[in-house]
Amino acid sequence: MKNNFDAKTVTSFGDEWNRFDQLELPPEEAARIFDEYFTVFPWSRLPKNAIGFDMGCGTGRWAKLMAPLVGHLHCIDPSSALNVAKVALAGARNVSFHSASVDDCTLEDGSMDFGYSLGVLHHVPDTAGAIRSCVALLKPGAPFQLYLYYAFENRSLMFKLSWLCSDLLRRVICKLPALLKNLATDILTCLFYYPLARFSLLADRMGLPVASIPLSYYRNHSFYTMRTDSRDRFGTPLEQRFTQSEIAEMMDAAGLGDVRFSDRAPYWCAVGIKR
Repeated sequence: MKNNFDAKTVTSFGDEWNRFDQLELPPEEAARIFDEYFTVFPWSRLPKNAIGFDMGCGTGRWAKLMAPLVGHLHCIDPSSALNVAKVALAGARNVSFHSASVDDCTLEDGSMDFGYSLGVLHHVPDTAGAIRSCVALLKPGAPFQLYLYYAFENRSLMFKLSWLCSDLLRRVICKLPALLKNLATDILTCLFYYPLARFSLLADRMGLPVASIPLSYYRNHSFYTMRTDSRDRFGTPLEQRFTQSEIAEMMDAAGLGDVRFSDRAPYWCAVGIKR
């Protein structure tokens, strides 16, 4: 798909990542979330001094952790957040920056040893096409790590109804001017994210099941991460959600085999190997 991006969403992310540059994110928390995303990543498949890409790098929060592990990392993003990433990764000599969208990246097809895109491709009009564009950059046998919003197929009816109510809010908030949008998402953090997360933490420590509690994922996360993700969740104009089977089908159609999914939150994280 030509011009596979939504201009309003790109602008929204530029505003978000300039506000939440992730410099306040505790390093140990960043490392823990990074490990959650990459729990099924086949690190042993990477060659020495592997060259890869971060599609939709945003502030570079994950690139900061990936860059020391590889030979070279290409950070790609169409929004003004790329300037934030350049500051965050100023000390990294093995990183290149590309102001580009998923469909107009200038990297050579078949040239990358690995790639990943975390929480990005559900915000473009044609997610399947975006996955194909990413896979085209890979060498045969190279892994591609993906995180897409899930469609709650593993959740209860009450959980799904809670999300439907929240999505009605998103459709209103995402249209607000930047200042009001930021204020609204901070209020939601205080009213919902923080109380539900801390209640889940308490219940978890008491040995009670918490998976069915909305926002229980954040029980071990900082208030800063909650604010960031509230802005991400409610301030973004374009959002799509997919079942595990739909993601598997898109990855297969893009040329990825041996697709594996993480069985823990965040859902869904998956990796596939280019055939």
